[in-house]
Amino acid sequence: MSDTEEVPDPASAKKTASHLTSAAAMKTHLTLVVGLALCTAAFVFELGRAEGGNELSWAYVFEWPLLALFAIYMWWKLLHPGFTFRRAREKPAVAPEYAGMLHAWQGELAKLEMIRRAEETGNEQESGDAVTRDE
Repeated sequence: MSDTEEVPDPASAKKTASHLTSAAAMKTHLTLVVGLALCTAAFVFELGRAEGGNELSWAYVFEWPLLALFAIYMWWKLLHPGFTFRRAREKPAVAPEYAGMLHAWQGELAKLEMIRRAEETGNEQESGDAVTRDE
């Protein structure tokens, strides 16, 4: 018996079951249906109490539909993990009056990188020379 478990090939898993009809997705669908049924029942119950004179129940009348909308949102996010409604941010443009400063800064960074690389190659050569001298 080995320590490792056999992991199924992700490509074959995609072929056999869609992400909307897999066992995990079906559990998610069922959870949503049960949650929406509970929210609907609670909404009807609280609406009856609110119409009967319980003023606090009016808050719950509006809370349960909001909770149902949140459940739908979470259901969507679970089934589509990489999906977003936001557009990708564009790189902010540099104001024209600061373009010279940016160019100078990038030049300084390039100089520092060249110095760092030169020191690294110099240290490697010195350490190599020291090894050959010790032998």
